[in-house]
Amino acid sequence: MATEQPKPATEDPKIDLFEDNDEFEEFILDDGFLADCLTLNIEREFSMNLDLDSITDEFYAVIILGSATEDSRQEKMKHNDTLLPSTVKNKERRSAILVKLKHQKKVEKRKNAKVREADEKRALELGEELPLKKIPRTIENTREIDDTICKPDDEELFAGNDADEFSSILKQDFTPKILITTSRFNSTRGPAFITDLLSVIPNAHYYKRGTYDLKKIVEYAKNKDFTSLIVVHTNRREPDALLIIGLPDGPTAHFKLSRLVLRKDLKNHGNPTSHEPELVLTNFSTRLGHRVGRMIQSLFPQVPNFRGRRVVTFHNQRDFIFFRHHRYIFETKESKQAESKGKNSKDGKEAKSKEKVIARLQECGPRFTMKLISLQHGTFDTKGGEYEWVHKPEMDTSRRRFFL
Repeated sequence: MATEQPKPATEDPKIDLFEDNDEFEEFILDDGFLADCLTLNIEREFSMNLDLDSITDEFYAVIILGSATEDSRQEKMKHNDTLLPSTVKNKERRSAILVKLKHQKKVEKRKNAKVREADEKRALELGEELPLKKIPRTIENTREIDDTICKPDDEELFAGNDADEFSSILKQDFTPKILITTSRFNSTRGPAFITDLLSVIPNAHYYKRGTYDLKKIVEYAKNKDFTSLIVVHTNRREPDALLIIGLPDGPTAHFKLSRLVLRKDLKNHGNPTSHEPELVLTNFSTRLGHRVGRMIQSLFPQVPNFRGRRVVTFHNQRDFIFFRHHRYIFETKESKQAESKGKNSKDGKEAKSKEKVIARLQECGPRFTMKLISLQHGTFDTKGGEYEWVHKPEMDTSRRRFFL
């Protein structure tokens, strides 16, 4: 007696979208299919731009594969406002989300500005104190606490200033005299940079390096009564370091040089005169920064000539020292203001001129950035020299730790 074989369990029919040896069949979208796709996309996202690829994918996911349910669609609609552009792979949708977020941020900023203006106006009318302005959190004002920050009432600091290596120059007992030279392997941009430095630093003299050792050059500069020695180091035909040596007793500072722009490469640059420039040093707040600032200050005469209207700036920010060289001029401009009058005037207003003084700057160049690598006691000595401070990689573990 033949036994009946059990029927195999029924399986869900699978839809193969790639038939005929995995060749994709041409599929024509008719009006009804496209209308269904549009309806599904509008239900899922109200504020997104329509994308044909995403609409088609949604149709196959919901109608054919059945992977999306009504609950998941509602959750997506709830979290649509907090969707991040980085989580969206489609470029058009990502750009649309980014535009929407920027617009919301701009509207919120404008709204907060109006509220702040209304509060200030109400405080002025009532004679109350103005509301405090919010100070934005930056890396500079949230820096790590440093015990070496200079204070105005630090008597030890002022006592050290009177006894350091730069006191005789800063007290105008001696006139700064600078010797500038290069490394042994020089390039074309090295002398061009030195030419710009000669126009910036008064009483600076350039000597060719030749084959002399740096220690012999230091001895020669001492005998010729130079107060400082600057060595421009080049690498791959580009100046990449500055070595500043205080004479006769040091110290020696090694700076990394970057972002050099020569005067000839600056657009609409000015030509400096031979007047002694004004010197501006900013944000050298620690003991180390104070010492570096005094070293830079000793390169320039302490009595500027204001007729030349030249200013040299060393601005320290996050341990990067930015150098700029400008000329300035003061101009008076007349600004007309409408003032109400009586019946004599036609429109009831009369223009009143008011003079306003403005300052204009013109950059003379060069432009570069320095970063302190090491500060050594005494003159240059690589073997037996004692270092006051050396930058090490393990010092860069925090973005809010600064040393100058």
